[in-house]
Amino acid sequence: MKYTVHSNSWSYISVLLLAMFLFIAGCDNNGENPEPEPEDKSVLIESTLVYTASAAQIKLLAQFSGFGLNINEFKYDANVYKVTYKTTYNSEDITASGLIVLPKTTDEVAMISFQHGTITDHDDAPSNFSESDPNALLYGALSSSGFITVIPDYLGFGSSSSVLHPYYVEELTASAVRDMLSAAKELAVEKEIHFNKKLFLAGYSEGGYATMAVHKSIEEEDPEDFELVASFPGAGAYNIAEMQNYLFGLTSYDDPSFIAYLIRAYEVTFEYTTIRAIFFKEPYASKIPGLFDGTKSSAEINSQLTTNLSDLFPGDLNEKLSEPGNAYINDAFEANSLTDWAPNTKMFMYHGESDTTVPYENSLSTYESLISNGASESVLTLIPLSGDHNSALQPYILDFVPKLWALR
Repeated sequence: MKYTVHSNSWSYISVLLLAMFLFIAGCDNNGENPEPEPEDKSVLIESTLVYTASAAQIKLLAQFSGFGLNINEFKYDANVYKVTYKTTYNSEDITASGLIVLPKTTDEVAMISFQHGTITDHDDAPSNFSESDPNALLYGALSSSGFITVIPDYLGFGSSSSVLHPYYVEELTASAVRDMLSAAKELAVEKEIHFNKKLFLAGYSEGGYATMAVHKSIEEEDPEDFELVASFPGAGAYNIAEMQNYLFGLTSYDDPSFIAYLIRAYEVTFEYTTIRAIFFKEPYASKIPGLFDGTKSSAEINSQLTTNLSDLFPGDLNEKLSEPGNAYINDAFEANSLTDWAPNTKMFMYHGESDTTVPYENSLSTYESLISNGASESVLTLIPLSGDHNSALQPYILDFVPKLWALR
């Protein structure tokens, strides 16, 4: 909203009268100004202890997991809490959720936030994990090795499932994770866990994108309560505009749910009412909203779409995207690509060289952009992994976790 100030005598008198009124209203009967009410800056709403994993259990699970990590690093029992916390969605207050794992120790510990990959089924949100869930091993192990471990659900899942997840939307991704970091700090204080301010970030696939978005946000805002040490983003589609060019060069794509998810998220989050009809042919265009109702997995959504891109996309899609009236689409892809900055804190990028879901070249071009923007090669490292989008996950974990331990 734009406000215009008119310079005239009536405005001057009005300002004086308003100032006198505020002064009188602000004084009590003794002529003293009352103390202002303290602002509630708490973010954490509620925490519930879900289960406790002992160090012995974690060592045993790690020993037989096949990851080959040094089990002697797992020293502490870990308490797993489901939490809700305050954040915002499109400038409106909303309650979000996730898991926070606290090591049972009186030693000072660092914090790591691990951002998960793409999910579409609400049941797959981390806050729904049980003790037997395979993902619980990684989170419990990180905490047992001396970290407050933060696992966000993301907006659109858990307590915020009333909204559609803003898939690959930079600002909302970063702000929701950052608010959960603040909630984790508050929980640590409440449970008398001593946080030393050192922060690490990691995540794979969409979690890689989220990790880089949070890293960028933290460097821009420079919060006093956290000292970012390093991040480990893996296999994210950081350059969304280039991802579009990659898809347009293919005849088939095994994961059309990812494309539909992005377009549907931008349609809802940014209120782009025409974007879905521009991108997809019928019957798929009309199907897509119902596919992302939170009850279906990515595999189920894929089965309702088509891997044949000539059947999914209109033949004149490129021409439509070149029309001036549709410039907002490419602008949105560019605005949410993470290629317009340069990290000053250590970042280790990872990507499988055989990845066809998100090609290795996407990380390579992002790396080159960040270096071109001024990032030092001593700060930014790109690490190629053997494997595709799924099989490169294990070598990613095997490489980043020892680096994490060395830097804590």
